[in-house]
Amino acid sequence: MKKTRYYKIGEAAKRLGLEPYILRFWEKEFDLLKPVRSSSGQRLYTQEHLRLLERIKFLLYEEKLTIQGAKLRLKEEARWLEVFMEVKKELEEMLLILKD
Repeated sequence: MKKTRYYKIGEAAKRLGLEPYILRFWEKEFDLLKPVRSSSGQRLYTQEHLRLLERIKFLLYEEKLTIQGAKLRLKEEARWLEVFMEVKKELEEMLLILKD
């Protein structure tokens, strides 16, 4: 079993080239972004959190979307991911039937 790597807010911010206050602000704005909290209340980010933060950064800084626009885009992408996962599942089931 692989151990999850956690990054403190300063580490996460540095990896992303951002200031920690930006991550705190985005945490309030984006419901999908919920870092784990240590027993002392410190924010701990996983690799998955970092990927989401990279995506948010891209949408805001590169695509020049507003916060609201980025939220909508992330919601739209999540819906498409669900559709793709369902199609994948159905195709895998069909493949099993064809193999029999």
